[in-house]
Amino acid sequence: QVQLVESGGGLVQPGGSLRLSCAASGFTFSSRTMAWYRQGTGNERELVAAISSEGGWITYADSVKGRFTISRDNTKNTVYLQMNSLKPEDTAVYYCNVQVGGVDYWGKGTLVTVSS
Repeated sequence: QVQLVESGGGLVQPGGSLRLSCAASGFTFSSRTMAWYRQGTGNERELVAAISSEGGWITYADSVKGRFTISRDNTKNTVYLQMNSLKPEDTAVYYCNVQVGGVDYWGKGTLVTVSS
């Protein structure tokens, strides 16, 4: 079965950096677009970044452009989100996402808190 396991969240001061990882299994990772979403308290879940199967297409939310970088390692079945210059408004639970067979799959999420 499809499994997505996020890690790397935590508490960081404004201006700091974190690197999130998502380990995937149960499907052919190298053939799927992968995405990161986030959901802050009281907010809807929103797309943060997505990357195509071979990394040739990448998209970012306007709010994170120039600060976040999505990447993937198809040899490790892992997708990453490097987050720099973090702001308090980046505080959220970050989720890894993949669509397989028309079904959305989600990890349990990892909490990122940006606070001084």
